[in-house]
Amino acid sequence: MDTIGAIRPRHKAALIAAGLLVLAGAGYWYWPQATETARAARPATRPSVPVSIAVATRQDLPIYLTGIGTVQASFTVRITTQVDGKLQEVMFTEGQRVKKGDVLAKLDPRLFQAALDQAKAKRAQNAALLVAAEKDLARSRTLALRDYTSQQNVDLQQAKVDQLKAAIAADEAAIETAQTQLEYTTVTAPSDGRIGIRLVDPGNLVRANDTNAIATLMLTQPAAVLFTLPSRVLGDVREAMARAPIEVLAFDQNNRRSLATGKLLLIDNAVDQATSTIRLKAMFANEDERLWPGDFVNARLLLETQSNVLVVPSAAIQRGPRGLFTWTVTANNAAEPRNIEIGASTGDVTVVTTGLNEGDRVVTDGQYKLARNAPVTLTPPRSAEFGSSK
Repeated sequence: MDTIGAIRPRHKAALIAAGLLVLAGAGYWYWPQATETARAARPATRPSVPVSIAVATRQDLPIYLTGIGTVQASFTVRITTQVDGKLQEVMFTEGQRVKKGDVLAKLDPRLFQAALDQAKAKRAQNAALLVAAEKDLARSRTLALRDYTSQQNVDLQQAKVDQLKAAIAADEAAIETAQTQLEYTTVTAPSDGRIGIRLVDPGNLVRANDTNAIATLMLTQPAAVLFTLPSRVLGDVREAMARAPIEVLAFDQNNRRSLATGKLLLIDNAVDQATSTIRLKAMFANEDERLWPGDFVNARLLLETQSNVLVVPSAAIQRGPRGLFTWTVTANNAAEPRNIEIGASTGDVTVVTTGLNEGDRVVTDGQYKLARNAPVTLTPPRSAEFGSSK
């Protein structure tokens, strides 16, 4: 009996230990399940969307039309000879600026000088014959008054005098022609401008009908820009021209650096039906010669300036199933879409006619992750960039 009594406390201790192990295992299984249940019971929170914003502001907005164009010299001349001969001397330096009347080249003048001398000698010969013929005519008339000669002889002598006078007139024309031919052996600049690359070297035979020129002379001050615009703006441009002269700005090919400011000269007299475009020509003083003939430029035409209009960055404008809209940020930093109507666009800004108020914050970057009432986080504002585009 004592042995049995001693075993029972040990048995009880073992049962107690086993029970504690069972409770610990149950707790280990139940705790994660309870945690997951508690998490599932919590309300879901949307993650905030980082966005960039700009503020809708009112300002005076210039409306521009931009077209690609090419620079043209206002005056282009192929320097050629008007007579045949050997190119004796070139008087210009390639790339040199020349004035009207400057000597550019000389041809061998000897044959033309000889032709001029021959024409002058012929005139002198006929002039001497005319003097003698006029004296004979005077004597014939005196004899005819005394009936010592017939009237027929007087008439013949008169005809001889008239023939010699006509010959002298022809000689003078020949002298003028020869003199002009001789002057053509000296090639002069027909206008101010800059001479190009020499295409013919001295010693070569040049002809009046040669297709190759000695060089090309271009007047680049002023310069012209010939550019195109869509034909749909033809009416707007004509109305603007009727109000006042239209300013045109010439930018480089990257459309970043302003090269010159000029005025619209004309609109071409027909629309190009193949491309549905119109050609326009603007003139620039080009005093610093930043416009170079043949270069491609962007011509920006100032159509009008709209006063006190509400503008936002063009990046804020979105298109949806119901038309144009923009995402706005409310006072508690939540996203809200707004249906809008827009007007003209210039550069990276667009006029908003309805749907927004001055001071509204519009999203310019990060729109594709937004939903209505979604919380947003504002990245550094881009208002400085927006303001610089005015």
